[in-house]
Amino acid sequence: MSVEEWRRDAFVISSDHARLDRDLIWNFVSEAYWGRHLSREMFDRSVDNAVVFGLYKAGDGYSSGDRQIGFARVVTDYARMAWLSDVFVLENFRGRGLGHWLVDTIMAYPPLSGLDRWFLGTADAHEFYRSYGFTEFKDPKRYMLRRLDTSVP
Repeated sequence: MSVEEWRRDAFVISSDHARLDRDLIWNFVSEAYWGRHLSREMFDRSVDNAVVFGLYKAGDGYSSGDRQIGFARVVTDYARMAWLSDVFVLENFRGRGLGHWLVDTIMAYPPLSGLDRWFLGTADAHEFYRSYGFTEFKDPKRYMLRRLDTSVP
């Protein structure tokens, strides 16, 4: 899949795996409620095998380049379904609409835009995702989950 890039003001979203600041993403995800159970090796595999979207603050001419300030990844078959995961914007950059821009970009990304089913998990961002058409399962009896570690929420 080719690398794509989107720009808005002083910010950039890129689908380039090589551009990711893996340590920054790991530090955020491993502290988040949804990632505390992950090992670094499991995290790295999850990123390696996903469509990635890094959010960056463009260099200001004084620094040597862009600084990663957000991230999201999608697991997909490119035909019927996608799982949106690990979405975040660093706290110092929140309140600028960057999270919405990140999810807007993902949802409009041509290889993903016509998928029939999108899934995600959240404990605290239901209203944010409702604005994209996400809802709770209407018939949860149709969906099942298998977990190897039942202590993980």
